[in-house]
Amino acid sequence: MISWNNLDTLSSYKELENKEKVCLKCAMSGEAGADRVKSYTMPMAAGLSYNYAAKAVNEDIIDGLAALAEEAQLIDKFAALYNGEVINTGEKRLVLHQLTRGQLGDDVVADGVNKRTFYTEQQKKIAEFANAVHEGKITNANGEKFTTVVQIGIGGSDLGPRAIYIGLENWAKTTGNFKMEAKFISNVDPDDAAAVLNSIDVAHSLFVLVSKSGTTLETLTNESFVKDALKKAGLDASKHMVAVTSETSPLAKSSDYLAAFFMDDFIGGRFSSCSAVGGAVLSLAFGPEVFARFLNGAGEEDKLATNKDVRKNPAMLDALIGVYERNVLGYPATAVLPYSQALSRFPAHLQQADMESNGKSVNRFGEPVNYVTGPIIFGEPGTNGQHSFYQLLHQGTDIIPLQFIGFKNSQIGLDVDIQGSTSQQKLCANVAAQIVAFALGKDDENNNKKFEGKRPSSIIIGEQLTPEAMGAILSHFENKIMFQGFIWNVNSFDQEGVQLGKVLAKKVLAHDTDGALKVYSDLLNI
Repeated sequence: MISWNNLDTLSSYKELENKEKVCLKCAMSGEAGADRVKSYTMPMAAGLSYNYAAKAVNEDIIDGLAALAEEAQLIDKFAALYNGEVINTGEKRLVLHQLTRGQLGDDVVADGVNKRTFYTEQQKKIAEFANAVHEGKITNANGEKFTTVVQIGIGGSDLGPRAIYIGLENWAKTTGNFKMEAKFISNVDPDDAAAVLNSIDVAHSLFVLVSKSGTTLETLTNESFVKDALKKAGLDASKHMVAVTSETSPLAKSSDYLAAFFMDDFIGGRFSSCSAVGGAVLSLAFGPEVFARFLNGAGEEDKLATNKDVRKNPAMLDALIGVYERNVLGYPATAVLPYSQALSRFPAHLQQADMESNGKSVNRFGEPVNYVTGPIIFGEPGTNGQHSFYQLLHQGTDIIPLQFIGFKNSQIGLDVDIQGSTSQQKLCANVAAQIVAFALGKDDENNNKKFEGKRPSSIIIGEQLTPEAMGAILSHFENKIMFQGFIWNVNSFDQEGVQLGKVLAKKVLAHDTDGALKVYSDLLNI
């Protein structure tokens, strides 16, 4: 039987607090450090590996983390989730994003519908539509092919699909899988929509409106912006737009759209990239076969997350180490540092996925917790970040754990030998150097040049960023977030914290304000 208990009530957590701390600088020095790098690694899906040698853990700490995982029933809770129990207690909903990429357990039936069948049916509908667009069977009013797809959405309807599109764009162009250019409109700032519309040929553009409820203010505002642009161009907007929405929304059967693809309440926005939310734009951009490969990578990584052995479950171990760093060692933030320009927007996606999920101060029963929960997430690609915020990471007063991602090979394959090494070799040399520099530091009589070291990091390493690797990386972090939410006993699947601002914004627009809200409204000339 599953029990939902606060972290500070677990005996294994109290034992973990009392374990001797690891001297990371000592552990990573000399031959012992070299052996550690070789042994503290585990395979992931899609040929990736997770290396945690530069984390401040040893076998004793890992044993303690394994005990915590067992007492917190992490694997049992994951099984309850994918077998269809109501895990989202705040909204009394199932949590089924993993089901979009494979069946991990029992059939999940909700409202009389087999949900795996529902998701695969939507994927099939999207594939058929995308193929028809690519083959010229679905065209603009003049019988011409669409060349650009534009996603209109915000939050999870934008960040994940955008990060994945950018992640695979160059790979697709190099491998002959690039079908259509994709653009994204998210911000209600009119400059965002105007800039995108000014950069495309609207006559040859297909717009994907993403709104589960069909009432999202920013998204519907931008839809009106786009429809106005189409009208001014003498185009019938209904021949240029498709909807991704729920079956019960006002968009579902509207004649304003060429087609509608469905999602449901069991997939939160920040976890929706593997649903129709990501499926439509990514299938149109790269072809449904590439999207299927992406789902396969995610699905294979999900299977690893079901393993009870913490040393064979990279997402669970990553989550446990993160909790240890946050709650025992007291570190306030985590930096996500992909040494891949293709992953330039992936940290932004993880900011939402992690901070919207575990940025909670009450447990899943609405009771205040007496310990810290989700860390601050930030990041940029290397090597750009090295010339930006790495100064604070190396010599600042806070120790911030780091999560690197690196690939042995580039996506495009175009490179040049300069001063005896290629650009890709220089990139990889930098990430290797940073891991060791953060861990070991450097002594110097001049304190301004002294590096304390003891900065913990992990790295996910792959051969190349492919669709399968992209899916596996996404799954790894989604499951890490889930496991950490279980440990902290918070509901990782609602987001009440984003609602208050929306309510007040509507009051401002209705001129129903007083006090400070009215003054700020007047200052902004609303």
